[in-house]
Amino acid sequence: MDFTLSEDLETLRQRVRAFVDDHVLPVEADRANWNEYDNIKLAKRNALREKARAAGLWAPQISKERGGLGLTMAGQAMFYEEASRSIFGPSAFNCAAPDDGNMRLLEQVGTDEQKARWLQPIIEGKVNSAFAMTEPHPGSGSDPAMMRTRAEKRGDHWVVSGRKWYISGADIAQHFILIARTDDNPDEKRRHLSGFLFDRDQPGWRIVRRIENMGPDEHGGVCEMEFDGLKIADENRLMEVGDGLKVTQIRLGPARLTHCMRWLGMAKRALAIAADYIGEREGFGIKLAERESVQLKMGEAARAIQTGRLLVMHAAWKLDQGDYARKEISIAKVHVADTLHLAADTALQLLGARGYSTDTIVEWIYRYARCARLVDGASEVHNMVLARFYANEGDDFWHWGV
Repeated sequence: MDFTLSEDLETLRQRVRAFVDDHVLPVEADRANWNEYDNIKLAKRNALREKARAAGLWAPQISKERGGLGLTMAGQAMFYEEASRSIFGPSAFNCAAPDDGNMRLLEQVGTDEQKARWLQPIIEGKVNSAFAMTEPHPGSGSDPAMMRTRAEKRGDHWVVSGRKWYISGADIAQHFILIARTDDNPDEKRRHLSGFLFDRDQPGWRIVRRIENMGPDEHGGVCEMEFDGLKIADENRLMEVGDGLKVTQIRLGPARLTHCMRWLGMAKRALAIAADYIGEREGFGIKLAERESVQLKMGEAARAIQTGRLLVMHAAWKLDQGDYARKEISIAKVHVADTLHLAADTALQLLGARGYSTDTIVEWIYRYARCARLVDGASEVHNMVLARFYANEGDDFWHWGV
């Protein structure tokens, strides 16, 4: 497992870094470019996107045939980390959640007709998308077996009823991927769900509310949705009837890892801001950077970030080999989520009042970091997954692979 970047990837990394420096960070620095949810205004985002496309730095996860860069997962790890040196970077390059995972899923499992209708507009930046799976109690959260939103087959259509919530990006999404129950057999745990595609303009559903939260909030926020007679043509079903769990696994596994890639970039940015500050700030006759207590904090955060990078690269490498990498992704997800919070908290503490203020983006990263231990599976759920792997594998949990 050699994680050394090829010359082409290193050149690409430098180009992404330069683009962030020259175009994205200046937009981030001007609060007039921010919307009311502490995200970049869509008009400013779209202007950056045009520049990114013109620079050949667009949709790194998508095949070249469809207008992307066609990077491997390991290549994406490099790209996403560099893009996330700015909090607005992933959106500028069209590799931000939830569109990122939705595009990857649709390219992998969609029919040619579905790719033309549902995927290509997302790739081209013409529409946003959302993935509707999570439900209020007693519906499904981490356990999809509890799903209560139902899709009933009526002729050549499916009729959907139910409720979803905390659906990322729903407030501005045009294209939706929906997971719903299609088999009422209580003993059926693997084939009871199916995946569907629908458009915002179709009748039979509504956004109940945009749920307020700690923020900062991604474009479209997180929303509660109600379905009351939404009709979906059978041609807009993803994969086969009963393949909904498979759809979610294909969607969520790599998406968890790309979250980690972005979080590492944010963690590095927070630490860099702290490093600049402690290198200049003096107290009691010496610079903060010269104090052992400060060095211990910086060293711990730097070590955690590098450990996270290796975990992410290992999981990405396994995905590139055709492995599902479930164990490796869960390990990376838990560690990097903790690392993002550690880096943000370390930076905020060392910056003092400046870190708590909005004079830097450290407070933004700090607020954002808290959701990392919840999204795409809470840390406790991933630790349960790892415990099951260990119970089944014993010492083989740590096998090197051949």
